[in-house]
Amino acid sequence: MSQAFVKEEDSQWLHEIPPTLTALINYLSKENNGIRVYLKRQFLDSKGLEIFEMSNGLNYSKDNGQWQITN
Repeated sequence: MSQAFVKEEDSQWLHEIPPTLTALINYLSKENNGIRVYLKRQFLDSKGLEIFEMSNGLNYSKDNGQWQITN
């Protein structure tokens, strides 16, 4: 069988990873060329949404069990 039909990469989207902090850290570190991304702080916003501030400069939250980038 030809190698031309082999999938080139197994990339995932942010919303496809499991809703755990460990999965988020692993995903972000992989997307950051293997440089470890870590949790800087965790807090609730004014609406009571749990926010995870990560070392890559972005904030993340979960919506219906899926990760998303928040402001």
